[in-house]
Amino acid sequence: MISLLAAGVQAGNWPAWNGPNGSGIATETNLPVRWSATEKVRWKVPLPDRGNSSPIVWRDRVFVTQAIEKENRLTVMCLNRASGKVLWQSGTTYSEKDATHEANPYGSASPVTDGERVIAWFGSAGVYCYDFNGKELWHRDLGKQNHQWGYAASPSIHGDLCFLNFGPGERTFLIALDKRTGKTVWNVDVPQVQPKERTDGFAGQRNGVVGSWSTPLTIQVKGRDELIVSFPEQVRAFDPKTGRELWVCDGLNPLVYSSPIYGDGVVVAMGGFLGTLVAVKPGGNGNVTATHRLWKRERNKNQLGSGVIHEGHFYVLDTPGIAECIELNTGKLVWEKRVSGVGRKNESWSSMILSGDTIYILNQSGDTIVLRASPKFEIIGVNSIGDELTNATLAVSNGELFIRTHRNLWCIGEGKSKLSAAKVTSLN
Repeated sequence: MISLLAAGVQAGNWPAWNGPNGSGIATETNLPVRWSATEKVRWKVPLPDRGNSSPIVWRDRVFVTQAIEKENRLTVMCLNRASGKVLWQSGTTYSEKDATHEANPYGSASPVTDGERVIAWFGSAGVYCYDFNGKELWHRDLGKQNHQWGYAASPSIHGDLCFLNFGPGERTFLIALDKRTGKTVWNVDVPQVQPKERTDGFAGQRNGVVGSWSTPLTIQVKGRDELIVSFPEQVRAFDPKTGRELWVCDGLNPLVYSSPIYGDGVVVAMGGFLGTLVAVKPGGNGNVTATHRLWKRERNKNQLGSGVIHEGHFYVLDTPGIAECIELNTGKLVWEKRVSGVGRKNESWSSMILSGDTIYILNQSGDTIVLRASPKFEIIGVNSIGDELTNATLAVSNGELFIRTHRNLWCIGEGKSKLSAAKVTSLN
């Protein structure tokens, strides 16, 4: 059983990056499988700047983090889900130019909500919490985040706590904040890793590039909650209430872009570049590498997005645009197929979303490739919205899909199109 973000989470809400359970699984199966830039578009709203973060949805509201680089602004935008109208945009000004990758804009971490508040992490600028009217409830300065490729791990909520993987870089730690006040409940430092050897294709001057952009995942196993994070060289599980380490599994490479997922009683963690895949049974104690690790696959194709698990199989789309189906309990490759859209860029930074036996995945052209979650490879459809660069993950709510590109936020659904001419203005 996967623990939901908070009691009372309703079907139709998409309160966090990668969905209500953190593993990319949608409870609804009435989603569209075919659309275009003009067909089944309920609305699209222009955004004030580029961005890689993903939208979240709670009832009649859509939230997305948005940096406005020329104004040194870091904001949360709230939109009406029926019309796309911008209801408010709240944020902070941060004029220091933190290091980041040119393809990783500021504000890349997605927000999270429990239905009463929305929380966002803006790197060195801090963690900010707003109510549903855009009023700031609290903020925390957690110090400098410094890595040459920036930050992207999203906060997650479980019960009364908000968890954040602060890093990567010289200051890396896992922290739990009281979601109502922002006060620290516990904090676990993550030691720096100096790999002796690497199997992920990094060598020479690149040897020092390590780190994790993993979003914390909370699951429940045999009545025990476990907070799971992929760190360099290890998957680690903690007691969400205290931060006490429950178990650790070795085998990851030192560079981790994606987040762990959970399904069918198995946790799968994915390393970056020519990284390592690790599958482990949760619920253990201490170092469980010899007792609970099911398999390890080294030198995989690069994976920035996370996959999904369905009926004994693990599915993932590699960054170059190659989909894979792997047996969950053995690590055996069932199939791998290149999947192409109609746009110019078939690479993908996005995570898969599973609805029933249907997989949705965005590529960098904004094309959504729809696959069958099956040991037999099947493409259901390829849907283009007109070649708009996107590195975000889909949000799913009440039969609608929300797509964030560098130019627009789109709402796709059945029924009459309601293209919106809504304008976005920044705060003064």
